[in-house]
Amino acid sequence: MVEFGDWRPHTVRSQETVDATRVAGLAAILDDGLPAPETGEPLPALWHWVALPRWAGSGELGVDGHPRRGGLLPPVDLPRRMIAGGEVTMYRPLRVGETVRRESHVTAVQRKHGRSGPFVLVSVGTRIAGEDGDSALTERLDLVYREAPRDPASDRLPTDAVPAPPLHRDDDGWMLRTDATLLMRFSALTANAHRIHYDWPYATEVEGYPGLVVHGPLQAVALAETHRLDGGRPPARVGYRANAPLFCGQGARLRHEATADGIRLSLVADGAGRPGFVVHLHG
Repeated sequence: MVEFGDWRPHTVRSQETVDATRVAGLAAILDDGLPAPETGEPLPALWHWVALPRWAGSGELGVDGHPRRGGLLPPVDLPRRMIAGGEVTMYRPLRVGETVRRESHVTAVQRKHGRSGPFVLVSVGTRIAGEDGDSALTERLDLVYREAPRDPASDRLPTDAVPAPPLHRDDDGWMLRTDATLLMRFSALTANAHRIHYDWPYATEVEGYPGLVVHGPLQAVALAETHRLDGGRPPARVGYRANAPLFCGQGARLRHEATADGIRLSLVADGAGRPGFVVHLHG
């Protein structure tokens, strides 16, 4: 593991309640016709990202809106941070209203070099347990840190789409449509203050993107939700990987494909030749 001065991996612990209000909020955002899970009912796969958000104090945030590095996460000296992928294993469903215990710690820090230059990959492990101490789920989150863009974005994408339910079906399957209102509401539900998701001048002029960036977790939840809408059974394990960013206002096709060990869900943005986000459901 790469070392950063005095920083060392450590465990952050908390006791939290699966928040019914936030669960209802996500159901309202998705607006897909399924009822919001009520108190005592099981939480759909990946909804713990909304039901158990972790809020940082305003004084703990960095310029980009993320918590300052040097706490749970190492003080990486590269400015752009994105979710690269991860995996969630569910031993039993969390239930709305239950009290749980969460433990998170950094499991790996690696310096690498890719086509776009140097980057640092940080993996965070999380365990969520019930009051009896037995694990309800474990999770690995992979974060990637990259250099600032050398050239500003040129082709800017608009953010003035009329708000509408993000998931809809046509003759060819599922589509995802995003707008600035959707991204703002999802940021609020997940306690995500990263400015690339709601601050258009920051996203385009400072980080060099052509528009607001759609959250990786929002793409993962949307893919998993189409599986649920199609009557699929709850998975025991969910793996996900981000290959390319999706920007606000870009349409995207959501595809389902049976594999030898589960189901592969992929999101392909309009005009893209390959999936930008992939989810694997197992069990």
